[in-house]
Amino acid sequence: MKWKKYRLKTREEAEDIVISTLYDCGIEGAEIEDKVPLTEDEKKQMFVDILPDMPDDDGVAYLNFYLDPEEDTEAILAAAREALEDLKSFMDIGEATIEESETEDKDWINNWKQYFHQFYVDDILIIPSWEEVKPEDEGKMILHIDPGTAFGTGMHETTQLCIRQLKKYVTPGCEMLDVGTGSGILAIVASKLGAGHILGTDLDPCAVPAVDDNKKANDVPMDAFEMLIGNMIDDQETRDRAGYEKYDIVTANILADILVPMTPAIVPAMKKGGIYITSGILQEYAYKVIDACKAAGLEIKEQTQQGEWVSITAVKP
Repeated sequence: MKWKKYRLKTREEAEDIVISTLYDCGIEGAEIEDKVPLTEDEKKQMFVDILPDMPDDDGVAYLNFYLDPEEDTEAILAAAREALEDLKSFMDIGEATIEESETEDKDWINNWKQYFHQFYVDDILIIPSWEEVKPEDEGKMILHIDPGTAFGTGMHETTQLCIRQLKKYVTPGCEMLDVGTGSGILAIVASKLGAGHILGTDLDPCAVPAVDDNKKANDVPMDAFEMLIGNMIDDQETRDRAGYEKYDIVTANILADILVPMTPAIVPAMKKGGIYITSGILQEYAYKVIDACKAAGLEIKEQTQQGEWVSITAVKP
């Protein structure tokens, strides 16, 4: 069977969030093509005598994804294009144009499973649905999450940074707001750590069934983690429904360009003494988020880093 192949043109710094947006529209995974120079660690892992010549990095990235022609591809693409246009209002994602071609069926949808296996984030085991928990791991904290987006599986540095902060600050029965919840992984971690109730917000309605699936897989009660579709930055109705002076913890694993305008809209939802955990921040843009937090009346509590990514934790006095 022939599959439809689509090639989306974007920018390197927007790769993760664009992939996350595609996933929310029902596109499960994408191949990344860019000209980002190899790191020293990556060079060491290449068992060749002479490294290949790399073209100059122009900041452009291409994301290839595939759709089954038996699906309603037009509806999926229409949803993706609409979501990408909404994303453009928050950040520069480049052209975001999509070209179509055709490729042979090589079970592409399932081939990526060979690259995703169970792994640990410190003492938390994250495992996909097609693998079994080993006897020696029973009794440990286990998250059942299937891959689909770099921001939603726990593999990405930004997610791991947030998970480690949640381990420090979640207290039994606390109230949490997870902005841009995606797959719901941070909320599920918080629930397992003892949070009493979590509200997740997202821009895309497709996040609701994805979160429901992950809640069921992790035995999280439906009323312990609820979803709200809306924009916390400029939608007053969404902010009103989320509530004010209500949350002990707010998490936002997004990007610096979104965190900056979002932070002043989030602060009124936090209790005094509430913790604001942010990530998705490239090191060179950390100062922007720090400045936004201070301007909104927050005090910087901690800054952590993994690779080129930074997490900033602040507190509401």
